[in-house]
Amino acid sequence: MSTKLTLNLNKEIIEEAKSYAKSHQTSLSKLIENYLSSLTRVSKKKSPISPLVESLTGIIPSEYDEKKDYREYIDEKYR
Repeated sequence: MSTKLTLNLNKEIIEEAKSYAKSHQTSLSKLIENYLSSLTRVSKKKSPISPLVESLTGIIPSEYDEKKDYREYIDEKYR
């Protein structure tokens, strides 16, 4: 179901958005609808972080190379 919505935006932004929509063969309304839909989809997908996961955040150093470590493990295992 479609519902009319009135927005107050900067005129230059509206003109640029219309140009963008036209170059992508869509309407400005559809462009805005898709954008708003993507925003709400992202927020719906986010699940709260459990206290356990929160406590583990940052435990592994950022310079840790798990692929290198795994290769060394495999090399050692099959010697």
